Amino acid sequence: MREIIKDKAVVTDDWTILHLAEGETPETVAVPAGKFIVPLAVWEAQRTGLKKRADIGVWIASHERPEVLKDDVAQLPVIAVDFPKFSDGRGFSIAYNLRVRLGYAGELRAIGDVLRDQMFYMQRVGFNAFATREDRNIHDALKSLSDFSEAYQAAWDRKLPLYRRAERGQKAAQE
Repeated sequence: MREIIKDKAVVTDDWTILHLAEGETPETVAVPAGKFIVPLAVWEAQRTGLKKRADIGVWIASHERPEVLKDDVAQLPVIAVDFPKFSDGRGFSIAYNLRVRLGYAGELRAIGDVLRDQMFYMQRVGFNAFATREDRNIHDALKSLSDFSEAYQAAWDRKLPLYRRAERGQKAAQE
């Protein structure tokens, strides 16, 4: 079984990512029983039937808009965001928008070309699960989530920037 990082621990992945085979269309692809994360196009085409299942998640490609899921986020146990290559940063914005604008509270998973160097920043925008590349050491990647002891900027995980959280010299002494 494949392993992923979820909530800062290495766990067994019990979800399967569904990819369309050649000749399949979002309307006609059969989604088997079991825990599947389907492409957004499949969710849109088969929403009525898939909404009845509790074992379905959705994955969003980097060129797709998360707002399409605004009416469905409360019922989805997992949403994955695909990083087709490490230099494509659109997934960071998708994750942030899912958490902040759409209020998604479930598992938010980074899939695709997920590298250790980016995982600390991925968690800052809302990811809590990471399917790292097969050719990388998952235990080494887990360490990346604590590469930095402090972050200066505000983000999804810390609402205030450091200068708002830290007490300063004379001002702190006067208060």
